[in-house]
Amino acid sequence: MSRGVTRAVSRAVSRAPGAGGHSVLVVPVPALEEYVAARTAHYDDSCLSADPAWVHAHITLLGPWLPDPAPADLARVGEVLSGVSPFEVKLGEVSVFPDGLIHLRPSPDEPFTALTRALAAAFPGYAPYAGRFPDPVPHLTLDQVGGAVSLSSVRADLADLLPVTLTVDRVDLQWWANHACRVLHSWVLTGRSRDHPSV
Repeated sequence: MSRGVTRAVSRAVSRAPGAGGHSVLVVPVPALEEYVAARTAHYDDSCLSADPAWVHAHITLLGPWLPDPAPADLARVGEVLSGVSPFEVKLGEVSVFPDGLIHLRPSPDEPFTALTRALAAAFPGYAPYAGRFPDPVPHLTLDQVGGAVSLSSVRADLADLLPVTLTVDRVDLQWWANHACRVLHSWVLTGRSRDHPSV
């Protein structure tokens, strides 16, 4: 990744998110939105969002994050992302974790791991996945094994969609809450050092 600074999109937090949810820093994956949104609706339609900026299909960088991010917190994220230029990854192999979570792993995954480590270092009180996994694996969640859902069934469902080539050019701050999922802020990756994040 080249050195430079990100340009923040003007979607600053207009009010405190409130109780009953959590924030997550993610990379959106629009190419798989239709599939992931449909699976989300199947399990819990209260997690569907009407926000046009929201993308259900995503790769988590850090979450759960701050319950009420302040402008200074958004600026710090901008500094962490400083110098990150857009980069390209492929999503093609459907896999399953030991707990039955069916997912796609980006290739290469090192840029995501590096971003997660940098964000976690900037906010030491917020370990990835609340510290449940000491070495988290970057992934896009697709489904959960159970009932009629299996690794082979998900592979068949996505056979005509994969592989996906993703240009990572944006990081979103998503707020997850029943009937209130929305994007609170976004940073566009530019790799340009002359701009500074505006929050």
